[in-house]
Amino acid sequence: MHELGLVNYVVEQVSKIAEEQNVKKIHSVTLQFGEVSGIVTSYLHDYWLWYTKKFPMFEGAELKTEEIPAVTWCDDCKITYSTVQYGKTCPHCGSGNTWLLRGNEMMIKEVEVEDVDAEADADSGAKPSDGAGGKLEASGEYRPQ
Repeated sequence: MHELGLVNYVVEQVSKIAEEQNVKKIHSVTLQFGEVSGIVTSYLHDYWLWYTKKFPMFEGAELKTEEIPAVTWCDDCKITYSTVQYGKTCPHCGSGNTWLLRGNEMMIKEVEVEDVDAEADADSGAKPSDGAGGKLEASGEYRPQ
């Protein structure tokens, strides 16, 4: 059950970026993860609901998830194919000389925020927040060992 560790990692990373950007409230976080990453979506959502209650910035924040299809590359015939459907053996040439191209990763794709600290914006010369919200510029990738 590495889902709790993933939720902890995501909350830490998003919190750090939110503080740098003077964000007071997170509306949602979108994660992308690989089809063969071993992540159990229902556990991820359960842990998200439990863990984020400890952080006022995340109160009511939605966790959105998107699955990245697993794709394998064949070194012999130089063609990609669906990992889940065919496994390690290339369906085009029968070779086992293959490797996972993508499908095991987890990335923070997007963070939607409800508001930004208008006072901090004024100090930095930026336009004050109109309360409409926005998105944090963040990209992070977590690859299990």
